[in-house]
Amino acid sequence: MSKFELKLPRMGESVAEATLTSWLKEVGDTIEMDEAIFEIATDKVDSEVPSEVDGVLIEKCFNVDDVIKVGQTVAIIEIDGDVSVVANTTDEKEVEEPVQEEMVSAAEEAVIKAKSDTSSVDLVIGDSDRFYSPLVKNIAKQEGISFEALETIPGTGKDGRVTKDDILNYVQNGASSDEVKTTTAEQSKPAAITADRTSEPAPVKINEPVVDKPRVQVSEGDEVISMTRMGKLIAKHMTDSVSTSAHVQSFIEVDVTNIVNWRNKMKDAFFKREGEKLTFTPIFMEAVAKALKKYPMMNISVDGDAVIKKKNINIGMAAALPDGNLIVPVIKNADQLNLVGMAKVINDLANRSRNNALKPDEVQGGTYTVTNVGTFGSVFGTPIINQPQVGILALGAIRKIPSVIETAEGDFIGIRSKMYLSHSYDHRVVNGALGSMFAKTIADYLEAWDPNREI
Repeated sequence: MSKFELKLPRMGESVAEATLTSWLKEVGDTIEMDEAIFEIATDKVDSEVPSEVDGVLIEKCFNVDDVIKVGQTVAIIEIDGDVSVVANTTDEKEVEEPVQEEMVSAAEEAVIKAKSDTSSVDLVIGDSDRFYSPLVKNIAKQEGISFEALETIPGTGKDGRVTKDDILNYVQNGASSDEVKTTTAEQSKPAAITADRTSEPAPVKINEPVVDKPRVQVSEGDEVISMTRMGKLIAKHMTDSVSTSAHVQSFIEVDVTNIVNWRNKMKDAFFKREGEKLTFTPIFMEAVAKALKKYPMMNISVDGDAVIKKKNINIGMAAALPDGNLIVPVIKNADQLNLVGMAKVINDLANRSRNNALKPDEVQGGTYTVTNVGTFGSVFGTPIINQPQVGILALGAIRKIPSVIETAEGDFIGIRSKMYLSHSYDHRVVNGALGSMFAKTIADYLEAWDPNREI
């Protein structure tokens, strides 16, 4: 018998740690490959972590509510085999012995071999946010399956993960083993030796003035409530955004009377035909996607002194959770969806957001964000940019108000359905003209809505 260390897998390029929320298995339980062992929560999503092997759970390395770094061992599983992947421990007293040259040489060879093995696996998995077990990676490596081909294999495991059977079926069904393999020549080159910098002067340490934060007085009868981990992460994300981006806002009023009347006319037939509710959100998202297509410099990120213009239009949709926290699922390639497809994706993401059933990759990769403050009756707002994006749009409440209507026969007062669009953008890279024209384009598209449009 041997032992296997189940480590916390990488959950996304921006996720470095997670909180253990619950154990789904107890010590002594028999576990099958791809069976969920424990649940974790990050600032983005909750998720289950499956076992990578068959065996018996013999040790839990963390308790519930512990914070775990990516790559740390969370559980130890006893498996059949001769080679143990867990470092051997002993209760015997350690005896100091002189280090033999042969031992040093053997250790160096082991390190070189381990680095080589790791590099070969990394070549298979590429830079993917999708989770692959070591077994799947090894099969892909042995069969010569490229990273691009691996990404196309449909997964039948938990959350769409690729299982051993999935990849074996892929191989049996005619997957080519002659796919181009990435060369490891560059990776095998020794790292350049850094020049000696002892001659450089030591940096001068500057003592910054310490700013004392005002003390909060707690009076008798006050209740002290600790922030949740997600709440603390959101708070830090928001304050970091305010200190990073130069926030500027533009506001524009939009007449959405035609949209309101059209939706009231179409929603029952749409639900009967598609089995989905037709809300205002997909209409607004369609307008935002068209505006991002027209103004690609709103679909960017800032990386130091460089601007990265994003190829895909992925719109984040801020959603409130039942516990009062916020999550932002992402509509991938929103510009490629028609209104029916947009409605189905939005309804699905919204429902799974409320049930904590989102996958990690569904809350990552956003290039622009929309938040609906009108849901809570707000007329307009000044939303904080979701870093590293450069813009966010707040949708205000739709209200019936008296308005001046211009006609060929003259002006008159009528009742119209109107709302405000509040556009926050990063003035470091988005000037007032671009920020305002972007919001105006969305407004023009909404006001020009065809009341006879078919879906």
